[in-house]
Amino acid sequence: MAVREAAAGPRGPGRDEETALLYERAHSRHDPCWLLPVPPRLCLACVLELLPEPCVSLVRKKHVLSCFRDALLRHASLVMQLVAQDQRVCIHFISMLFGLLCNVEDGSVIDLCIEVLIQLTTQLKLEQTVHCLLDECHKELCNMPSMRGSLATLTLLGKLVDAIPPLADKLVMEHSNLMEHLLRGLVYPNEGVRASVCYLYGKLYSSPVAAEMLSGHFREKLCPLFLSTLDGAQTKELQINCLGWLRQLLKYDLFVSVIMNESSLAESMEGVEGPPGKTSLPLVLKKLLLSRDETLQVASAHCITAVLVHSPAKHAPAFIHADIPEFLFEHLSSSSEVLVWFSYNCLILLAEEPLFFSKCHTVYGIESVVRSLQGSLRMNNTELHKEGLLLFAEILTRQPEEIKLFTSSTMCRDAGRALQEAVNSPVLEVAAEAVKAISAFLRKDHQSALPVQYRELQALLEAMLNRCADFSQTPLNRRPLRHSEQATQPNLMEVFLSILHSLFVIVPHMKEKFSKKLASSSFIRLTLELKARFCSSLSHSDLNQVCSSFLYDMSLNLLSAPEKTEPPSQEELSAVSAFLQHGLPEIRSRSPESLAFLSDRQYVEGIARQRQYCILLLFYLAYIHEDRFVSEAELFVAVQSFLLSLQDQDERPPLTVIRASIYLLAICQDKDDALDEAVVSAIRKFLEGIPDLHLVYIHHPLLLRFFLLYPELMSRFGHRVLELWFSWEESSYEELDDVSSAGQSPLPAGLAALFYMLRSSPSILLILLDLIYSSPVDTARKVLIVLRTFLRRNEDVQVGGLIRGHFLLILQHLLVEHGASPSGDSGNLPLLLSLLSLVQLKNKSEQELDSMAMKLLHQVSKLCGKCGPADVDILQPSFNFLYWSLHQTTPSSQKRAATVLLSSTALIELLEKTLALTWTEVDSPRTALLCSAWLLAASFSAQQHAGSLQVHQTLSVELDQVLKVLSFPKKKAALLSAAILCFLRTALQQSFSSALVALVPSRAQPPPAPEDTALAPLGTSQVLSLVIGLQNLLVQKDPLLSYACVACLEALLDYLHARSPDIAFHVVSQPWNRFLLFTLLDAGESSFLRPEILRLMTLFVRFQSSSVLSREEVGHVLQGAALADLSTLSNTTLQALRGFFLQVQSMGLLADESTAQTLHVSLEGLSPSTSSAEPPLDMLCLGGVAVSLSHIRD
Repeated sequence: MAVREAAAGPRGPGRDEETALLYERAHSRHDPCWLLPVPPRLCLACVLELLPEPCVSLVRKKHVLSCFRDALLRHASLVMQLVAQDQRVCIHFISMLFGLLCNVEDGSVIDLCIEVLIQLTTQLKLEQTVHCLLDECHKELCNMPSMRGSLATLTLLGKLVDAIPPLADKLVMEHSNLMEHLLRGLVYPNEGVRASVCYLYGKLYSSPVAAEMLSGHFREKLCPLFLSTLDGAQTKELQINCLGWLRQLLKYDLFVSVIMNESSLAESMEGVEGPPGKTSLPLVLKKLLLSRDETLQVASAHCITAVLVHSPAKHAPAFIHADIPEFLFEHLSSSSEVLVWFSYNCLILLAEEPLFFSKCHTVYGIESVVRSLQGSLRMNNTELHKEGLLLFAEILTRQPEEIKLFTSSTMCRDAGRALQEAVNSPVLEVAAEAVKAISAFLRKDHQSALPVQYRELQALLEAMLNRCADFSQTPLNRRPLRHSEQATQPNLMEVFLSILHSLFVIVPHMKEKFSKKLASSSFIRLTLELKARFCSSLSHSDLNQVCSSFLYDMSLNLLSAPEKTEPPSQEELSAVSAFLQHGLPEIRSRSPESLAFLSDRQYVEGIARQRQYCILLLFYLAYIHEDRFVSEAELFVAVQSFLLSLQDQDERPPLTVIRASIYLLAICQDKDDALDEAVVSAIRKFLEGIPDLHLVYIHHPLLLRFFLLYPELMSRFGHRVLELWFSWEESSYEELDDVSSAGQSPLPAGLAALFYMLRSSPSILLILLDLIYSSPVDTARKVLIVLRTFLRRNEDVQVGGLIRGHFLLILQHLLVEHGASPSGDSGNLPLLLSLLSLVQLKNKSEQELDSMAMKLLHQVSKLCGKCGPADVDILQPSFNFLYWSLHQTTPSSQKRAATVLLSSTALIELLEKTLALTWTEVDSPRTALLCSAWLLAASFSAQQHAGSLQVHQTLSVELDQVLKVLSFPKKKAALLSAAILCFLRTALQQSFSSALVALVPSRAQPPPAPEDTALAPLGTSQVLSLVIGLQNLLVQKDPLLSYACVACLEALLDYLHARSPDIAFHVVSQPWNRFLLFTLLDAGESSFLRPEILRLMTLFVRFQSSSVLSREEVGHVLQGAALADLSTLSNTTLQALRGFFLQVQSMGLLADESTAQTLHVSLEGLSPSTSSAEPPLDMLCLGGVAVSLSHIRD
């Protein structure tokens, strides 16, 4: 009994807790030597008996284990003395803990067991206990039928090797067959198990001896499995552990060679059909670089560097062919200094390979390098400065002379200014690197971009100017109080405010509306002035109490019914209620004193802090209701000081206080004022502690401007703020999407503010693009309309490159993540594609396709190839973009673009399937898509034939179906008919000899008649039906369709004349042609001056069809043209009229000298400069279809 009492210790308040740590049934038998002499009063013998006991609850076991862990951490030496008394007990304890680890499923208990086992093993430093634990782990893994329950054991092994690094060698030498179990774990379909296996492997390969012993195992079995695991990893834990393992492997030449050889095999088999089994490391690291996780991006760049340092010449080409430099250059714009530093490292190593320059990666990335250098020089990271300058110097030095690096004088000037800033650095090493870069920069071929910036070069060489900055602040005048506001009596005001206060209770359903009316009528200001005037010296306590109660209820009423923000939660209202109750009675000062108190940066606590909260909240409520009785400039400064005070004391203010602070800063900020960086950082810190930004968001244009004005806030919260902005906007903006009125209708105030920010900071467009891609459809639709309107109203803002570059990144992500079927996960991708088409349409003039345009062309064609004809939402804007890219550029770029598009066999196959739908779906919703498909097919055929481009996949079209559709056209499908005519005209011009287009019959055809042999593949009956169809289409008098009909008729007659002149003359001489011509001329007095009618008459004159157009009628046309005002005609009409006159002259149809003189005078006036008419747009969007008028017409 004495032993039990001694072991139990003295009775007292902690008696129950100590009892929970003892095993009552057995504790009396235990020797006191097993009892820990300090709290917690643990008995090791009780622990040994309690933990394996099945009848003891898991909660109690966890408590005991937790207390033992705490004792082990706080009193390590005492616990070790206790445990080490008997080695057998020690080994039994470890075995028992391991058994508990393997038999429980509670994650927290497993973590406790692992932590205690690691602590015991490392503290005891007994080889026998380590052997015991390793044997237990080995036995558990060997006896386990599947890897399902191996997670705890594998985690323990990994942490054990991490804690005792020499165990890695022992584990490999003495437990070699364990590697087979690890292989099983690496293919087990549980990422937690695979993550623990990768962690353990990483620790094993961190030992040089173990790594050498495992080299054969890695080469023969592990390498492809490891690469596929890294490639397929979905969870962050598995990705990080895989990358950690990879970093250990990349320390050794042998493993680098094995991995890169495996990667080269994977790349060589990429185009071979069969089950996927090989994975390329460069492509996996490229995928991680594309992720939005900065940790993964940095780890990926680190691994690339680790490979390249072994042999840049040997390994750099693989990464260059995988387009890794492209993504590294894009990461140079990151705000993460670590990521930028590793990107610099990688690019410096890649620059040692000539292929890096011959692939023009430097031309692609030089702008990114210059901008990154400019940004990094504003930071205080000297190593980053040196690394960026070293990369710039390497590029400038190694760039081949024949490949121009700076394509514009602007870029050359920016580079010079960055170097000038660098050479002015106070750090000697940075200035030295800058001097090296300047010496390479002054190379003649780098300065060849005209005009040469001599003044900038002089400033660079002098390198010691440009060091001044001016700041000015313009204080705002305070509005003085009116006399009526000063002439007050305290007793009267007490009664008055009591009556107003009682109304909140008497009419509760009107209290919010009544409070808003009071606030907008300056009652907050009035009440504060009363308190300051009459209650400052502790007098009029009743008035002070009434004023405080009135402000308390009015404030809560106003907060409970907000108009442009989320209503506060009950918890938030309770917090506000608490500080209002304590703080309002303490406010007795005037506004200047209140501002000074709010600005106090000294240590503030308790009632004083609550008083500050109250002052801020009252100013906020007054400002919201347009009662601005405090100077905006002074309040702006005071709120900044208040926030810095909170940050200095590491306080987290209530949500209402954060919301009020941000609102007041946004409203009070003048155009010339800017927040200090410390304040911006404090705001960011407070906001990052909030679960979601909607809790403090207020829908106001100035608040939007506030978040978008500061890069630190925009980068972190810009996406969410804009998302909230559009979700709060009540208007759908549909009226703005009306192109005809978009230029005249005034913009809403909020939208005008957003447009102002977009003009000053076009990078906000990138956030809007992300919103279109990731937001709900209704929000994405609003954003799309806003961007369309902005682009239409701001023709001078050149953001096409910015939008296209970010869209390229989105498209790359989409194709990487949903490569097999992007259409299934497209989300709002159609909206983005339509915006991309609009950006393309904005380019009015022809210009060369740059590398960005070619990349976009390639990616959009890949996207189309992965879709089916049913994916109209994606294909329609994609086809528009491809069509505009082909027709809105120079001939040389057209050839390059056509080569890229024709190389996509999937795109050609899709086009063939889409064209085949024409015969069954003329009146379907897909009509617009069919129009685009026929126009694209015609463009592809023309470009391929003109440039003799290589054909990878033929495009099969049923000729008799084409002729049937045109011979019996639908009335409501004018644009579709025009597109098919354009395609047929191209085929006729090529004499049906296109290497791309294969015209096939839809069914077995009888042998052609002898007279049809010369016309093959056409027949005489088909030709006549086609001519009748063209005449019927012309009668519709649709301008675009008329252009297409006349152009097709010209090509048809040329084709017939070359093979059977008799049939050609027969077709032209039909009497119906005369009726057709006079039907077309019946549209008005000057209808003969329409270009399509002039071309039609030219055709009749050319084929000498006097039965259709006689010599006298030709004379009448010439006389009418001579009398017309040619300066009002378009260039298209002038060109057609010139062709008609020349044809008449060549055919000798001039009857007399006066007509000849008239013709001569008319020809003298036919010059493009004569026309004063506005040149019509060639590129149009008709019914959602991209159309080039010159393509249809010519």
